[in-house]
Amino acid sequence: MSGRSWTGGGGAERDTARYALLPLRLFLGITFVYAGLDKLTDPAFMASEGPESIGALMASARETAAVPGLVDLALKSPVGFGYAIALGELAVGIGTLLGIGARVAAAGGALISLSLWLTVSWSTTPYYYGNDLAYLMAWLPLVIAGAPLLSVDAAWSARRRGRARRHGRGTMLG
Repeated sequence: MSGRSWTGGGGAERDTARYALLPLRLFLGITFVYAGLDKLTDPAFMASEGPESIGALMASARETAAVPGLVDLALKSPVGFGYAIALGELAVGIGTLLGIGARVAAAGGALISLSLWLTVSWSTTPYYYGNDLAYLMAWLPLVIAGAPLLSVDAAWSARRRGRARRHGRGTMLG
């Protein structure tokens, strides 16, 4: 491959490719932090019953869900499920924004999106009107690539590489 990067170019093109996932990371991180905080601060949502409650939402999704067993599990403790989703969204969003355990955070975001797609938005037709499948697909590049730039993960990685060099344990790639 004559010294060229996988993107087919060098220099500026490679640098541009390194920044390509930052807008996605920012969007998903901010969206999931917002979604988690929105749920946690909405007493109507964090209730077993009522028109705006997590209980009512899950009960209405029961008959049309792809995996009704997931809805049944949530209906055993709707408020507990609501807190689990909200805190999960908050953790995923913060991890994604800061790049802390970025691949794990992205996998968590993908799992949340998958569970919501298979339950709440499964019956949306045509499928592209529902956003949970799109969120699931948006998480996948971050699951694969992590947060190699402007992240705590990148700083930790650079620190480990520096320590290895100082102790004479260079890598085969470095």
